[in-house]
Amino acid sequence: MSLPAMYLIYSALLATGLLLTLPYWLLQMSRHGKYHTGLKQRLGRVPDRLAHPSRPVIWVHAVSVGEVLAVSGLVAELQRQYPEHWVVVSTTTDTGQKLARTRFGAANVLYFPMDFAFAIRPYLQWLHPNLIVIAETEFWPNFLRLAKASEARIAVVNARISNRSWPRYRRLRFLLRHVLKAVDLFLAQTGEDARRLREIGASSERVQVSGNLKFDVPAPPVPPIVNSLRTMLQESSAGPVIVCGSTVDDEEPMLLQAFQNVLASHPAAVMILAPRHPERFAQVAQLLESLGIRFWRRSLWAGNSLAGGVLLVDSIGELAALYALADIAFVGGSLVPRGGHNILEAAQHGVAIVVGNYTENFRDIVALFHSRNAVRVVTQAELPLVLLELISNPSERLDLGRRGAETLRLQAGATQRTLAALRDLLPPPRTTSDRGVHASK
Repeated sequence: MSLPAMYLIYSALLATGLLLTLPYWLLQMSRHGKYHTGLKQRLGRVPDRLAHPSRPVIWVHAVSVGEVLAVSGLVAELQRQYPEHWVVVSTTTDTGQKLARTRFGAANVLYFPMDFAFAIRPYLQWLHPNLIVIAETEFWPNFLRLAKASEARIAVVNARISNRSWPRYRRLRFLLRHVLKAVDLFLAQTGEDARRLREIGASSERVQVSGNLKFDVPAPPVPPIVNSLRTMLQESSAGPVIVCGSTVDDEEPMLLQAFQNVLASHPAAVMILAPRHPERFAQVAQLLESLGIRFWRRSLWAGNSLAGGVLLVDSIGELAALYALADIAFVGGSLVPRGGHNILEAAQHGVAIVVGNYTENFRDIVALFHSRNAVRVVTQAELPLVLLELISNPSERLDLGRRGAETLRLQAGATQRTLAALRDLLPPPRTTSDRGVHASK
């Protein structure tokens, strides 16, 4: 099969899949307000603020919140070291978009176009980026093909192939071998990720191991809610505090049952519960009501004591800072087969971390922490017992958190290694003296 025919068939299948699932997308738009924001941008409408840039462009793509956090340090360094370039950041999800606008400024952020030529071409024509940096593994065939044809250099950074994605990528090796030829540089998180990239068609000479950017993510600024909660906890002698972050459907009932067990012996305990997806806030509130558990929505909390109850975090972007309040942090998506979420945000604060045994999305990070006795991995049945054990054993709890913070510190450095590799794809950055000479002319 010729390459043009292959891309034509891919585009036809993508369009067919979109049409067949259109009722689902329309339902999500009407019921949860998802995907409606930025729809014109996704379909190729370039915002006026992006048209005719006066500087050469570096385009960084980060799918959602996790990827935005991971590339934050890299984006800051690109802006600092290449001030003559304009660094723009795209996201796919609405939550990622909100965080990116907060981190990088709304004028520098856009929604990533759908993988159709009509949606992609306007961005490449208007922005004409010198370099496109893609976080993790967003292998969109049409985007990569057209970006390469536009003479942009392309790098995939923080690249990883999860255990869940690996079988699918292997089945698509024939297509991926051609698609990945467009990429100039792959910077893998681990040696295993590098091996998997080579096996699905990435050229060996273009694959390097640079480490995981998520180890370099700085602690977030402390929002006012954290200081307010800390004051309340101290003044009301509430605690211990269990922060359950990025929880998913079917997980909250198990966590709340475990919390009720904790309350039996620690009636002033507090749970801070942060569901992963905003559209589930109301559902979790209904669950709390049905269980008869005292709770407050973070958006309505008025400073009263939370002792013996739950704070339902119905906000975006505060979880990473809220982990600082925890005696124990449970990181969700891991008690049920969802692959788990990032434990590094909790490790930054040196708190004891507990996860379920479904952590394949972060297999290397969890394996590293587990090898250093810096995380507790539990089954559903073990969860209540482990929480009570850690609460009753302060020295072990503090040591667990300390080992986590130390493990995080020892893995830092991926951002600088990534920057060093990207320099080969960009013209040398001008020095301060060079900029002064040019400015004086």
